[in-house]
Amino acid sequence: MVRQTVLPFKLERTDETLTAHGGLALLAEFNHGLGVCGLTDRYLPGPGSNRGYAPSVFVDRLILMLQAGGRSLEDLRALRREAGLMRLLDRAALPDPDTLGDWLRRMGDPQTEYAGLVGLGQVRDTVNARLLRRDGRETYTLDVDATLIAGEKRDAHVSYLGVRGYMPLLGFLFETPLCLVDEFRDGNVSPGAGQLEFYRQCRTRMPGGKRLARYRADSASYQAALINELEADQVGWAITADQDVAVKAVIAGVPTEAWQEPEPGCGYQVADTVHTMQATTAAFRLSIKREARPQGELFDQVTGPYAYHVVASNWPGEEKTAHEVLAWHNQRGQAENFHKELKHGLGLEQLPCGDSGANAVFFRIGVLAYNLFVGFKRLACPVAWAAQTITTVRWRLVQVAGRILRHAGRVVLRLVLEAEALACWHAIRQRCWALGVAT
Repeated sequence: MVRQTVLPFKLERTDETLTAHGGLALLAEFNHGLGVCGLTDRYLPGPGSNRGYAPSVFVDRLILMLQAGGRSLEDLRALRREAGLMRLLDRAALPDPDTLGDWLRRMGDPQTEYAGLVGLGQVRDTVNARLLRRDGRETYTLDVDATLIAGEKRDAHVSYLGVRGYMPLLGFLFETPLCLVDEFRDGNVSPGAGQLEFYRQCRTRMPGGKRLARYRADSASYQAALINELEADQVGWAITADQDVAVKAVIAGVPTEAWQEPEPGCGYQVADTVHTMQATTAAFRLSIKREARPQGELFDQVTGPYAYHVVASNWPGEEKTAHEVLAWHNQRGQAENFHKELKHGLGLEQLPCGDSGANAVFFRIGVLAYNLFVGFKRLACPVAWAAQTITTVRWRLVQVAGRILRHAGRVVLRLVLEAEALACWHAIRQRCWALGVAT
């Protein structure tokens, strides 16, 4: 017989119960152990009839789909090909994408006062509290930032970046790093809008015995009312300052001898000064970095020979140098990595619906999936996994082939693993069990 393929193997189908995502069972155990299904059914509106799906069916399946690597509602069909695994997880009920889309729109309907979105917020807060109680910390740093989700949706608005889409405002705990609060916003909403109220939302969602001790943000948070409240709460803060007329005058008044290089030959200089806003209750510190502009801009009479970066903070000079304040504030750039994990790792860089309310519900479920994954890798997995992205964990854990069979009256998930890896899986399952029992 003449060979008509590149490599000499044949393709055949089988009726064996197989799975290509064996490790998804561990994520499902963790999610269930933290009580996600029970919380969802408690806080979200129930089905309109006794034939409808419970809210937990929609939320749980969507979380599993996102954690497994799905990017759209249509990817829910991929879980149907994992029928054996879903039966193993007692999740055989699986809505189709159209039904899920209809449910998202109902949950995000403004005429019902966004009942589903509010309920998901309660689920998120409870899950976060259960995770935070187990991390051994008492104080946290809140990093606040808005992120653009581009999309030519029916009701999307043009953002200040000139792109249509949405601009959610997110508050991450740097040390954990859980998303404490997500506020879904239209693209045309200014990032500076509602910053004080957003901080208050974050503060009130900290469990007992935990507090926000530090706050970092960009210039959208450079507002007197917010700064006054941070001072009243005795929170250490560092915020990018607007380079308005007053700040530029302060920069111009810095003596020449005050500019110092943190390290010889580093290419930039730093200095400290004091400033106040008309409505702030106390003066605060300005830590300023300046570096020479590129050669082509040196003689620009409008901008001058230097580019400046200014950070306002409430640290006294003897506690941190200007360079240390700037370096600490720059750590908030890690929030960009949290955004990448949330958007690209969990598939939230694109939203499924043309309706803003439905997209807000989908986004909050995505945040819940993200937080559950963060808790899973930090509390159930080996310590070295805490820094791994979800893409890496999918490759190492989720995308493991297995066979599902019954043996001696028990259901068995038989995996293609080495003995050491199998022992790791057993340890993860034991930690999931212990966390579930303690919840």
